[in-house]
Amino acid sequence: MADLIAKTPLTGLLPFATSDLTCSELEFASITSVAPFRGQEEVVSEALKAQIGANFPKPGRTTGRAHARVVWSGRGQALVLGAAVEPIKGAAITDQTDAWACVALDGPGARDVLARLVPLDLRDGVFARGHAARTLIGHMHAVLMRTGPDRYGIMVFRSMARTLAHELKSAMEAVAARG
Repeated sequence: MADLIAKTPLTGLLPFATSDLTCSELEFASITSVAPFRGQEEVVSEALKAQIGANFPKPGRTTGRAHARVVWSGRGQALVLGAAVEPIKGAAITDQTDAWACVALDGPGARDVLARLVPLDLRDGVFARGHAARTLIGHMHAVLMRTGPDRYGIMVFRSMARTLAHELKSAMEAVAARG
């Protein structure tokens, strides 16, 4: 009988780099969807703060740090990345750890790469560090977050991992060729 080997969504596809850009897989111990019930937003935010040290984010924002980040992912919902979440009274909690492919795009040309793929204004004054958006990257639904001056996190459904890697690599090569 063959042994089963766990693989991440992007095994064998990442990392790759150009002269000043790196695309690498982000692996989170857990990814949890948190959706407060109507009128329970403040209670849920306090519970998250007590559990993982980060509040429920405002629309289009993230809270926390890399080891426990909470990312707005749509109206009345957020994804907790990295930290396990215990049940919270007043919220629907769903484990989504295996549902997402997550990528970090790093380097001074990261915004130029994403400008080829994302229909958003990514200038510093519009999409700053700590911002998040539910958007399209190419033709894929995605969650995009800015986690540093030249660093972005990208999340797509696991089934789109290969397509995401291809799109990012093509855009990185085009930006690098531009000089």
